[in-house]
Amino acid sequence: MDPKNYSPWLRYLGVSAQLLVLIALSVFAGIKLDAKFSISPLLTVALPLLILAAAFYKLIKETGKKNKK
Repeated sequence: MDPKNYSPWLRYLGVSAQLLVLIALSVFAGIKLDAKFSISPLLTVALPLLILAAAFYKLIKETGKKNKK
């Protein structure tokens, strides 16, 4: 099936699922790395914020695309 024929709702549902998974993984990695390096809340806060910034950039880039026909 051609990705251009997918419903917009389905595409945004996939983006939101990716966002949730990436945030959960970044929080988990932040907790583990903070425990390893003894810098308690730094990476637990910084990694999810970086993921959010990247995800919003990707979302804005995708939604701002014009259909070229």
